[in-house]
Amino acid sequence: MAVTKHKTDYFPYLMLIPAILLTVLIVAWPVIEMVRLSFTDASLKPTTEFVGLANYEKMFSRKFPETIFRTFYWMGVSVSLKMIVGICGAALLNSAIPGRALFRILTMPPWIVPIAIGVFIWSWMYNGQFGMISGLLQRFDIIAEPFEFLAFRNSAFFATIVTDVWIGTPLVTIYLLAAMQGVRPDLLEAAWVDGAGRFYRFRRITLPLIMPSVATMSLLSAIFTFNSFDIIWILTEGGPRNATTTMIIDTYKTAISRFKYGEGSARAVMIVLFLSLFAGFYFLMISRLAKKEVGND
Repeated sequence: MAVTKHKTDYFPYLMLIPAILLTVLIVAWPVIEMVRLSFTDASLKPTTEFVGLANYEKMFSRKFPETIFRTFYWMGVSVSLKMIVGICGAALLNSAIPGRALFRILTMPPWIVPIAIGVFIWSWMYNGQFGMISGLLQRFDIIAEPFEFLAFRNSAFFATIVTDVWIGTPLVTIYLLAAMQGVRPDLLEAAWVDGAGRFYRFRRITLPLIMPSVATMSLLSAIFTFNSFDIIWILTEGGPRNATTTMIIDTYKTAISRFKYGEGSARAVMIVLFLSLFAGFYFLMISRLAKKEVGND
């Protein structure tokens, strides 16, 4: 009996060539160039010299470790608030309340409005002279005089967090709302028949079933928040006195404002390493969740 040989079809591989070339052009080449520049003293000078690990040694001998800690602290507080508010908002939007469709629509504007416009509005509200927040606090005698939220280290730090939470919460809320709507109604009805209250049903049934979605959204939100630049830059530009300077802001200031491209590239390499760890952890978590679902089936 003759054995038929199957010809390899190379057409699918040929169709992938444009996508591969585009990926190399806009992703791989800039990353390689960034790594190369991190080992040089590149600046506005016409020539560059190889300096080895000098940029990395200089980076960690200054205030960059403090900047790393500030970045993770800013990200941790912001993501935690987004998840808490998002879970509560999704639970409310998933319940049978009058005007539920309208409330779902009103959830989206902070995410739909261009970030720059939304941040500019917040900067006006934070203004001590004509801002709404300071005015309301004075009206209710909480403060005695106008307060400039963006002029002091602690208030500016948490003001940027509030703005970031306002912008990022709608996405978290809608994502978790979709997860809650995937919970089987018969489980909730059976618990209700057995006398379980609303909070008990949410804590014992809904929340455990949407936990994979919560974990996924938490990690994605952490990546988005870690990369956040425009919110901080528009509000404070990293000030006052570097109180809101994260790794992204510090890299921009070093490479673009001070024209130290070599040192800025070294900082960017650190950012890429952190984001790669986040991405690797995300894919590992997705893989484990997929295997768990297959096992349950």
